[in-house]
Amino acid sequence: MEILLESPNKVIYREGDYAVKSFSPDYSTSDVLNEALNQARVEETGLPIPKLVEVRKNGEKWEIVMDYIPGKTMKQLLEEDPSREEEILNRFVDIQLSIHATAAPVTMNKLKDKMQRKISESKLDATTRYELHTRLESMPKHKKVCHGDLGLGDIIITPDDKYYIIDWAHATQGNASADAARTFLKFSLTYGEERAEKYLNLFCEKSDTAKQYVQRWMPIVAASQSVKGHEAERDLLLRWVDVVEYQ
Repeated sequence: MEILLESPNKVIYREGDYAVKSFSPDYSTSDVLNEALNQARVEETGLPIPKLVEVRKNGEKWEIVMDYIPGKTMKQLLEEDPSREEEILNRFVDIQLSIHATAAPVTMNKLKDKMQRKISESKLDATTRYELHTRLESMPKHKKVCHGDLGLGDIIITPDDKYYIIDWAHATQGNASADAARTFLKFSLTYGEERAEKYLNLFCEKSDTAKQYVQRWMPIVAASQSVKGHEAERDLLLRWVDVVEYQ
């Protein structure tokens, strides 16, 4: 079995022409089925993503089977040749904007609903939660496809230079700037703030979006992400949860 990627609660391996995402036995069944449903919905929009083949049970483990895409992720390409940073970041932002230019299926989960729920589940004090709920409610409502967790590791470049976007577990319909704020925070945690700022500047320039507008989303997005069980990341995320900053 060829392991493609391994994390604490899932393994992705190759099975002939297919890539199989295998979840740990204690992984939530509803989360697995929701991820598969997200992928099916996004596939119907025509965006270049691996085709969903089946959802199956392998012993005690749920598995999502999809087409195997040969190539390297943008993250791998950058690690192999850091001098390509400008080229890779430019293409990355162009691909992200192509996602946001896609109208979401009406049945796709709404980003605002998900974030309201996550803020409620956070360990923030009641006053901060209230301020974040209020700010989120005041933000414009959009119906764009949002990946929800897009990073350089989520785009595969094939040998013939085509691209495919993977890992749609967190996909929603909503505001593109919220999606950009999530990518900025992900870049900050993965690569540091210098590269994150390069990304954000490119996104705002190419999308003609005020940087301050994306920044207004950052405390909201950071609060919703802080619910995840990554202790090392939580402190970094919580320092972005400042409801006074970016007013």
